Parts: sequence; C-alpha cells; structure tokens
Amino acid sequence: MIVRKFCTKKLFLLILMKKLIAVFFTLLIISSLIAQKVTLSGIVKDATNGETIAGAYIILKDTLSKTAPTGSVTNSSGFYSITVEKGTYLLNINYLGYKQISESISIISNQKKNIEIEPTAIVTDEVVVTGQAADRNVTAVEVGKMEMKIETIKTMPAFMGEVDVLKSIQLLPGIQSGSEGNSGFYVRGGNADQNLILLDETPIYNPGHLFGFFSIFNADALKGIEVIKSGMPANYGGRLASIIDVYQKEGNMKNYEFDGGIGVIFARFTVQGPIIKNKASFIVSGRRTYIDWLVQPFLKKDSPLKGAKFYFFDLNAKFNIIINEKHRIYIGGYYGNDVYGFKSKNGNINSVFKWGNGAASVRWNYIVSPKLFLNTSGTFSDYQFVTEMKQGVYNFGISSGVRDYALKSELTFLPNPNHITKFGIHYIFHTFFPSDYDIEAGQNNNLSIPKSKPFYANELAIYGNDEWNIVKWLKISYGLRYSHFSHIGKFNRFILDDDLKIIDSIVYKSGQIAKQYNYIEPRLSARFLIDTNTSIKISYTLNNQYLHQISMATVSLPTDVWMPSTSFIKPQIGHQVSLGLFRNFFKNMFEAYIDAYYKQMKSLSEYQDGLDFSFLQVNPDQILTQGKGYSWGIEFFFQKNTGWFTGFIGYTLSFTKRNFQDLNGKNWFWAKYDRRHDISVSLNFEVIRNKLSISAVWVFASGNTMTIPIGYYFFNGNLITEYSDRNAYRMPPYHRLDISINWNIIKRKHFETGLNFSIYNIYNRKNPFFLFYETTTNFDIEAQPPIFDMTTKAYKMSLFPIIPSINWNFKIK
Repeated sequence: MIVRKFCTKKLFLLILMKKLIAVFFTLLIISSLIAQKVTLSGIVKDATNGETIAGAYIILKDTLSKTAPTGSVTNSSGFYSITVEKGTYLLNINYLGYKQISESISIISNQKKNIEIEPTAIVTDEVVVTGQAADRNVTAVEVGKMEMKIETIKTMPAFMGEVDVLKSIQLLPGIQSGSEGNSGFYVRGGNADQNLILLDETPIYNPGHLFGFFSIFNADALKGIEVIKSGMPANYGGRLASIIDVYQKEGNMKNYEFDGGIGVIFARFTVQGPIIKNKASFIVSGRRTYIDWLVQPFLKKDSPLKGAKFYFFDLNAKFNIIINEKHRIYIGGYYGNDVYGFKSKNGNINSVFKWGNGAASVRWNYIVSPKLFLNTSGTFSDYQFVTEMKQGVYNFGISSGVRDYALKSELTFLPNPNHITKFGIHYIFHTFFPSDYDIEAGQNNNLSIPKSKPFYANELAIYGNDEWNIVKWLKISYGLRYSHFSHIGKFNRFILDDDLKIIDSIVYKSGQIAKQYNYIEPRLSARFLIDTNTSIKISYTLNNQYLHQISMATVSLPTDVWMPSTSFIKPQIGHQVSLGLFRNFFKNMFEAYIDAYYKQMKSLSEYQDGLDFSFLQVNPDQILTQGKGYSWGIEFFFQKNTGWFTGFIGYTLSFTKRNFQDLNGKNWFWAKYDRRHDISVSLNFEVIRNKLSISAVWVFASGNTMTIPIGYYFFNGNLITEYSDRNAYRMPPYHRLDISINWNIIKRKHFETGLNFSIYNIYNRKNPFFLFYETTTNFDIEAQPPIFDMTTKAYKMSLFPIIPSINWNFKIK
C-alpha cells in the first residue's frame, strides 16, 4: 500500500511537470506566430580581447513609427535575440564602461549580427555595483539579484592587500560576515551551507583559505560575480539562502596578455592569449603565499616555527574554442590546496592540516536557431580535508569530504521581446565522506573504530521558468522546479536502542534506494512600475535543500562535515517572501531600494548535546537533531553611480531564531549569527582621473550571540558548570575602517603598472574574535566558616590590529 501510494504521487508529479512544459511551449509558440516577424540575434563581445559580455542592452527603435523601443539583454554567454516586425531600425548597444554604439539597420529577414564594443575610460567604470543598464534597478523583475564588477572589487581596501571577492559581497545588505577576517558569510538568516557557490557552474564546498580568512577566488582570473538572495528563478535550486555565481575569464582571443602582482604575503601571475586568433583562446592563472619561503631561512634551528608548513595556492585554467558560428566549447578547471603543519623541538609532536578543492567543467553552447540557445555542461567537484597528528607512539587522523559528478542542459527560448523562457534538467551524483577517524596507540594498543562508509546519493531537477513582460507597468518571472533526491546503497543502516547501542542492521546493495524525496518548488517574482523612476517588486520562493553541513565550532571550518538527506535527516525546506520599493534619482545618478523579507526554515540540522565517543560506532546521521527557524528583516541601500565621487551605503535590520526539540530545553533561541544591525559604507574618490583614487570602507555589526557560564555547583562530589540559555548573550559590537590608495604609475597601450596601498582597521579597533573564561578558586574547608570562593573572568581575544600593506601590480599586453 505504501509503495503504491508513493508511486502514484511520483507519477502525478511527473505528469504535472510534463503538462506544464507543454503549456509553456504551446503558449509561447502561438504568441510568436501571431504576426509575421523577423529576428535579429548574435553575440556581443569586448573589442579588445574577444570576451563575451553578459548584461549588455540591445535596443531597436523603429525609425518610421512612434512605437516604444524593443530591447533585449545578453545572457551569460553574450547571446541576444530580438524579434520585431520587418523594417528599418536604429540599433543601440549600451553597457556601462563601454562606448555606446548607435547605427541604422534594415531587418527584412532573420539576421545574425555579432557586435564588438570598445571600453571607454570613464569614472563610472571603476566604482559601480552593477555593470548593466542605468535604470535596471527599477525596471528589472529580479528582487534580490545584485552584481559586482571585478574592477569595483579591485579598488576596495583589502585584508593584507589581497583582493577578496567573498569579503566584498559581505558589504551588500542582507549578507553578513561570519567573524573577523573570515570569508564565510550568512544570507538573510540562513546557515553557511545554504549558499550555493558556483565557479563556472561547478559547486564549491569550501570557498576559504587559511581557515576562512581568504577566499579561493583569484580576482585576476574572474570575469564577474552575481548574487541572488531572493526571487530565485527556477533554473537555480538546491540551497535555501543564496546563489553566488562566479564565472572565470575566457581568455584573450586577440593578443597575448600577462598580468600579476606581488603583495605582503601573496604573489600571483596570469597569462592569456589566442591559440588560434579569434577562434580559440586560453587563460592560466596562479596564486601562492610565499611567506613560508621568506621566513624559514631566517629562523633559528631551535625556533618552534622551524620546519613549520603554512601555505596555500590556487590554479585556474580555461580554454575557449569557437567551432563555428553556432557551436562553442569552454573547458575550465580550478585546483587549490591549504597545508599547515608544525613540529615540536624534540620532534615528538607533529601535526599537519590539509584541505583542498578541485573543480572542472566542460560547457557546450549551441545556437539552435535565432530564438533558441542551448547550454549543456558537465562538471566535477571534489573537496577533501585531512588532519594528521602524531605524539610519540600515538597517531590520530581524521578525514572527510564530498565529491560530485553532474550533467546539466538548459534551453533558452526567446519567442518575442516579451518572453525569456528557460527549460532544463540537472543531474548530480553525490559521494559523501563523513568524518573517518584513525587512532593508533602503539603496536598493541590500537583503538578499534569502524571505518565510516561513504554515503551515495542521486539528485535530479527538472525546471521551467518564464520572464514575461505583460504590459509596460507589469513584468513577472514565474516557474516550477521538480526536485528528486535519493540516498542509495551500498550502505549499512544500524538499528539502535535507546542508549545508541547497535542491536541490528539493514544492508542496502549498490544502487538500492534507502530513502528518497520528491518535491515541487514554485517560484514567482513581479515588478510593478509606478513611474519611470519607481517600482515595487515582490517575490515568493520555495526551496528544498538535500545537503547539510554539520559543525561543532562557532565559525565555519574545513572540519565541518557534509551529509546527505537520509531516513534520519530530512531535507531542509525554506519559504521566503520579499517586498521592495526601488527608486532612481537624478537621471539614474543615484539608485536606492528598501526591501523587506520573511523567511521560514524547516529541518535544520545540528549535533545532539552531550555526545561522547559512542557516536563513532553508529551511522553519522544518527547523532543529529533537526529543528526549525525563521528570519525577517529590512534592507536599505543607497548608491551613487557616476561622477568623481561614487559609492554606496547599506543597512540591514534583522531578527533570526531557531528551535530544536532536543536543544535549549525546547525553547526558541537566537541563531549563531543573528545580528540586529549591519551597516556598510563604501566610498571611492577619483582624485586624478585614471591615475589616482582613494577608497574607504567602514563596517559596523552588532555582536554575535554566545553561550556563557553563569554558575557552578557540586553534584556527587563533582564540580558542574551551569551555562546560560543557548546564545542568550552577545559579544561587543564589531566595527572598523579600511582605506586604500590606487596609484596607476604607468598606463600605456601595451604596459600598465601601479601600486595599491591599503590600511586595514585604521583606528586599531580591538574587535572580539572570541571570548574565553578563566576561573580562580579559593577553597578552605578548615576555615571557620569554610571558604568556597569561585571567580570567573571573561577575556577578549582580538586577531587583527591596524595592518598596512602594499601591492605592486602590472599588465603587459
């Protein structure tokens, strides 16, 4: 009966998706055949290097009638398509930071036109958050989507002088940093694992170096970054909080180019150029810390740091091949690794921490017709963490990781200027390696700990999404996403008693389904245009997340374990609604928005309280507990786009709580990174045009929540510490000011060089990284009366004082 009920439900979902897709296609095909029209399509590229340009506006205005202009926006591959009636038009191509093109064009049949646009040296090219049309803040249907140009990020002050993509997006409203100097982030009350970070469509499971103080993204190798925190379209899924979509550069199609730099702790170098001019190109970029090379020769033999390992590196590569006008292939990859280790003076203690990400992708772009664009990709992602510690005859090791193989195909259909429709299918095969412990205590004293077996899972998504410009004042984006997840064998499920003792087991053969889930996820966004400068936007999204990151620490670390949804761990479910008012001022010189949101989350996962070493004997998912949460808040954003002085101010007011039946006495508690206030100010001053600029960033954040000891008592002769309710107290607020000076010493046609001076935390604020406690006791039972005094003091640990840095950068082209 249960099997029949499940099969009926699954069949109903599949039939529903099939009918919806059929309705989508039928309506759109009919609308495209109402009038005899023709289509102008092509690719927009940078004239200097042949890189495709995403987000450029293509506008056609009929020269003989007074009808409103018709427009299109290039997709991530630079492709555009506009369907209009036959006639003569004025063609305009607009993209901020590039020369505008305006020319007359006669369109009497389907026509292909590739367009190259040239960069122009204007002030707004350097400090803007988005590189798209000036009024897109008001006219676009996306509610929570923002973009940051790499040029913008490079002008901002940076920790240790190293440009960091993930730290830069933390300045945007609704995105909170994890802790001092950490590249981990939290979006609208979500956990760190609820952010899907993509590099060329490949998921990255640990985006941090040096325990999160630097991100893995080398800005020299990147083309752009998009952030989606609400109104997520149906072509994205698998996470509750946000999408961070990062694309690597494609490689210069026209000329060879060499650029790099040397900073306080980093050196980086990038080379790119044509393999076959205007047909194939490559880019290879590397980055490594070198402080270990510099320090080791000068250390004394008895120094505790002698022989210590502390370095990390990144390597990016991409190949771009144009087969013909319809077919194009991209092959990209990334590999990065961290190694930290030390030895004691006598050699008895030896510890090594190693972790790394590997990613590879192959994408095939196929222009099927002037109205159809197909993107098919295969991706591979691998993350591994290993710790090895040795003390005398004792050896301890722990390892964990996750590995994905994925295939995705997406068809974009542009029947007319009022519709952008996408259909796609996405399959992922997951392999999870939960914490595997290896303990040795001499030849005859090895501890018997069973090896943790991998978890295997299938994930499938089928989706359709349409962006529909119904009338001038109303535009909507609506879609459905069907998602399927199955935990499969080879797998042994332990049966436990109330004391977590194994009493039996169930054996699942290879490929046999242990547990599966099926969901439908509706997505809806709408934009109501009040006037040419003002709009109201709303959105609703339902997301399901089948992956869980489990952490014992108060900050995200490489030791955190990724787990799939199983019969013990249900998928995370998130509902989010958003309502915002968007307005531009003074001919789009200024833009602003106020965006309010409410998010509800279910099946959040945490470790159970009071675990002991018995948990090593059971399935890793059997020691977790699940709960629920909510978050609501209001975001304010104000930005100046043009002129010698540019920048933005962001403010977030938010409230985030959690509730677990097995934690905090079943009472609601504030989330780990609940913060009442977050303020960020980013300013740029162009002192000498294209020569000298000064940037400043100031941030303020309410203190993170924490659990503290509040008392002590004796029980059966043992001293017991009593703690406050979970996260009932807060650390002091966090704030700092950073500044940087960018000096372009030489800027010629074939050579550029410059210096970047940065000062991190310029007024030397001692921000708390964590608090620790010391307890002093004074016991004298012989005194009259007996003395039992205990005093506990809290101490603040701060990491980074004022830190000046200097970077030398160069480019040869």
